[in-house]
Amino acid sequence: MIRNDALDRLPVRHAVPELLAALAERGAAVLSAPPGTGKTTLVPLALAGLIGDGPARRVLVAEPRRMAVRAAARRMAWLLGEEVGGTVGFSVRGERRAGAATRVEVVTTGILLQRLQRDPELAGVDVVLLDECHERHLDADTAMAFLVDVRATLRPELKLIAASATSDAEAWAELLTVLEGGGPAPIVWSKGEGHGYAVRFAAPPAGIRPAHGTWVDPALLRHVASTIRLALERHQGDVLCFLPGTGEIARTAGLLDGVDAEVLQLHGRAPAAVQDAVLRGAGPSGRRRVVLSTSVAESSLTVPGVRIVVDSGLAREPRTDHARGLGSLATVPVSTAAATQRAGRSGREAAGVVYRCWAEAEDGSRARFPSPEIRIADLADFALRAACWGDPTAEGLALLDAPPAGAMAAARAVLGSIGAVDGDGRATERGVRMSRLGLHPRLGRALLDGAPEVGARRAAEVVALLSEEPPRDYGDDLVAAWRTARRGADGYGARWRAEARRLERSAGEAVGGGAAVGERSAGEAVGGGDDAVAGLVTALAFPERVARAREQGGYLMVSGSGARLAEGSRLGTGPWLAVAVADRTARDATARVRLAAVVDESIACRAAGHLRSTGEEVRWEDGDVVARSVDRLGAVELTVRPLGAGAEPALVREALLDGLRREGLGLLRWSREAGELRERLAFLHRELGEPWPDVSEGTLIDRAGEWLEPELSRASRRADLGRIDAGEALRRLLPWASGEAVRLDELAPERIEVPSGSRIRVEYGGERPVLAVKLQEMFGLAETPRVAGVPVLVHLLSPAGRPAAVTADLASFWRDGYRAVRAELRGRYPKHPWPEDPSAAVPTRHTSARLRGER
Repeated sequence: MIRNDALDRLPVRHAVPELLAALAERGAAVLSAPPGTGKTTLVPLALAGLIGDGPARRVLVAEPRRMAVRAAARRMAWLLGEEVGGTVGFSVRGERRAGAATRVEVVTTGILLQRLQRDPELAGVDVVLLDECHERHLDADTAMAFLVDVRATLRPELKLIAASATSDAEAWAELLTVLEGGGPAPIVWSKGEGHGYAVRFAAPPAGIRPAHGTWVDPALLRHVASTIRLALERHQGDVLCFLPGTGEIARTAGLLDGVDAEVLQLHGRAPAAVQDAVLRGAGPSGRRRVVLSTSVAESSLTVPGVRIVVDSGLAREPRTDHARGLGSLATVPVSTAAATQRAGRSGREAAGVVYRCWAEAEDGSRARFPSPEIRIADLADFALRAACWGDPTAEGLALLDAPPAGAMAAARAVLGSIGAVDGDGRATERGVRMSRLGLHPRLGRALLDGAPEVGARRAAEVVALLSEEPPRDYGDDLVAAWRTARRGADGYGARWRAEARRLERSAGEAVGGGAAVGERSAGEAVGGGDDAVAGLVTALAFPERVARAREQGGYLMVSGSGARLAEGSRLGTGPWLAVAVADRTARDATARVRLAAVVDESIACRAAGHLRSTGEEVRWEDGDVVARSVDRLGAVELTVRPLGAGAEPALVREALLDGLRREGLGLLRWSREAGELRERLAFLHRELGEPWPDVSEGTLIDRAGEWLEPELSRASRRADLGRIDAGEALRRLLPWASGEAVRLDELAPERIEVPSGSRIRVEYGGERPVLAVKLQEMFGLAETPRVAGVPVLVHLLSPAGRPAAVTADLASFWRDGYRAVRAELRGRYPKHPWPEDPSAAVPTRHTSARLRGER
């Protein structure tokens, strides 16, 4: 029996007629409905014609999480008075409860993507509702892009709805414009707000340190626990507390020891039985509950009995180091949209209250929406899906955010290395098989190539471990974790066994379609125990993470990243590791190994064979040329042999140039004359330009072939550079061809003859040429000397050679400045001439007495 009383209490029912009308007219719409209004449960029933008087349709509802899928299907079946699997069903990875009579099927966005790639027309489906668009999961964005394409090209009658409580509705409406050919898709607003909730800010005490990586200040968790206790005292009902991860959930649960309530932990890895128990509500005892949850409870879920939400204000987002193939999690402030979703959990069944564990003044500085996953995640899976869809660059897909070019390039490089795409980025037959496995392409490669080596069952079991990281208490030894999962009776063990069975079947089907690339044939299966199997399969999945022990401790991955094990790890005895899970925060110099298997060098080389290279390596290192023959696996040097004098000359020359770039032209032999010549040329280039050469450091190194040859090509080490006469080499850059070279001494002379007859050296190292000369030697000269038309800066010196005055205008100095200098110095140097009119005096290098004798 349909529970009409419960349906009538859902506020979204008032928006259903407008939504149905929009679909009838335009075929697509955006539904914006606040949390708790029933958009996830009532709307699909109305679309399917199961309530109301609409036509019978088959509706597909896509949710971002498995927990939400099961909960939504269960709720809709309850509203119809049925069991799940009849009119309303669901499908998640490894479990399907639906049949021929199913009119509404709830699926994960990952399942929807797989169906689209197997059957782009979605035969038999009339309406697709993509729920919780605001979360911006990559699978959801990709699914909508594919659906837009399907409706535009294959099935114009397919109706699409983008639904969310807090999404940027206008942006989604613009995206769906592609379907209409003009004007955005209509937006249907549901004004109902459930039962409402009050917001209270519970600012933490001063001194809380910001989260970084996966670290959260314990003081903040103590504050969250205190806020939960306070909320239990002040209000009725159960508490739902949002925390960033399972570690924080466990620690907060410990801080709530002794509280008068049942403390439950809800997260994506919790056993299905635990998840279902939380979503069923309080047990027969009626004891109050405190549910500590990750973001899985943000949307699409009603946790019965909850009247209070305590929000830590933090969320976890993935981060990817595309260059090294390493992922990590970052703890970030929760976005405004996600905070609204969380708060809405308190008002689903009655008026509620939400405690936000941050200062009210900080509320406006939060990001409006979560970071789109397409901007921050590993894009290998997305790139393979796009390639299989026929759009390798994804430029033709209707996406709210384009994938970053660097991340896409890294993804295509990975796909190319495992044979999933060809040189043009288009999916190969092997890539298509990978895309249908429901795995990340790396894991697909491990399953396809590992099954012929070790058998489908064992390959599937290891890949199942890699596809959902085992609980941390399983340890960091992959083989030990495998054995624990085999005998484990926990929720993870049950999910692992189901996934392993699915993958074993898939491996049999996929491997039958073609031989593994770059590995042995099926008839040459690798022997060995669990260690060899786990190591090989892991290395096939993550060849860049194969790592060898360093003499100084730790490991070096093939990718070039350093890695370290946890203290006391049993893996530390192996010379080689195949690392399954590692992360590195921005503050860490090396990656932390979370899960790995011991391998030998032969397995490492086979799995990462595409990264192996052998050849001469000549480089500038520790101040000189180092020449070696190296057999390497990525960044790991397998064998090294010194080359000595047998190194390739071109490589030696490049190493010497690198040395010049690093250490500068001081590696050459610079006499005083060579340095002065460079300064003269720099002056002429600055004042006259071409054809006088640029002799700056970078330009001289770039033009090494013009002025350092043939000496550079004859050199083989640092000492040889030190024997090159830089002055002689520089003269090769003079403009000999134009004939201007002969004017060097005319335009920028080394010395200038002054009135006394002395030839004084000109310094060209500053902004202007400098002539440093004794004042008496310049008597009688009215015009300042010039070089290349530029007045020199005259440094007039005392008879003792100390600076007395500086001028660029001698006439002005004789007229205005000389008197002060004469008055100051004539008493100090009485033997030297100090005429009253220096412009008419006789220049001299000597004393007054000697000057009289000369006369």
